[in-house]
Amino acid sequence: MERVLMKGCEAIAEAAVRAGCRFFAGYPITPQNEIPEYFSRRLPEVSGNFVQGESEVASINMVYGASAVGVRAMTSSSSPGIALKSEGVSYCAAARLPVVYCNVSRGGPGVGAIQPAQQDYFQATKASGNGGFQMMVLAPSTVQEAVDLTYQAFEYADRDLNPVLILADGVIGTMMEPVVLPDMKSEEEITQIKANKRKWACVGHNFEQETKSWIQPCRWDTVEMQKLNEEAAAMYETWEKDIRVEEYKTKDAELIITAYGICGRIAKSAADVLRKEGYKAGVIRPITVSPFPYQSFDNIDYSICKGILDVEMSIPAQFVKDVEAGVKDRAPIETCLCSGGNIMTQDAVLESARKILEKM
Repeated sequence: MERVLMKGCEAIAEAAVRAGCRFFAGYPITPQNEIPEYFSRRLPEVSGNFVQGESEVASINMVYGASAVGVRAMTSSSSPGIALKSEGVSYCAAARLPVVYCNVSRGGPGVGAIQPAQQDYFQATKASGNGGFQMMVLAPSTVQEAVDLTYQAFEYADRDLNPVLILADGVIGTMMEPVVLPDMKSEEEITQIKANKRKWACVGHNFEQETKSWIQPCRWDTVEMQKLNEEAAAMYETWEKDIRVEEYKTKDAELIITAYGICGRIAKSAADVLRKEGYKAGVIRPITVSPFPYQSFDNIDYSICKGILDVEMSIPAQFVKDVEAGVKDRAPIETCLCSGGNIMTQDAVLESARKILEKM
């Protein structure tokens, strides 16, 4: 298939359109501005609707409404903008509405810096909103992977009737790479996707059958609310089969470097350099960070592996908490960190790795 050169944000938006997304509402914030900008041009070409909301709060609630009538809908933002959307995302989870949203994360906390960071890991994987709901969170390390995961995210959202998050960062969002785009959903396919949602969507009044005029995001009856939470918890357990992870040269590795997103890509290149120097290094790169691939850390041969290096663009470290849960004290864990908009470098990873390997 033909490869085209695209910027990450624009490729994410095009992948969404090809997946059948026909509604987008968002609000400008760097470094994800190219996503709404691209949608504003592209959606009218496919009879879709783009809205620049008056705020992040307004935008996520517009997506709630679009999803409630059966339309594949999406929003995006960066770090503090995602925080503002968190209540609306929680409402979507409560109402069991399938939405996809993307965080092209930047430095923080607060307004922070407009440069890339990975300081939203806890927010993405542990507390994307109130009430303890969970989501599938997909973390690409290349523009091609961002395309593929965005396309798949709509399938996951519709299957589970649940929000799905694409956790990108400013590097993935703004870099340009050649990608192979997925097939465009036909109008017939999009019509069928919407028709499949008629049993729960707000499709207007039809006196021949019971229909909904709105989808309630809360249950005042405590017994019913607990039942819905129990059903959601059972659904989360089914995600084990959807876990995706890259295990790179781990079988004989004396050192495992673990990272996600752009840091996972940097870690992989560092492992190749270390191998050339005679060091046995490997990489575990989670692609789904929720659910997390704990099994990959069980697969490590700890009679060979003597150390784990966590690499992330966050201070204090966040991703490392899941790594610790996976390693279970079977090997020492050290970190290589930066934050606030400073971008991880291969040299920094190599320096940290060599120190550990020399101790061995």
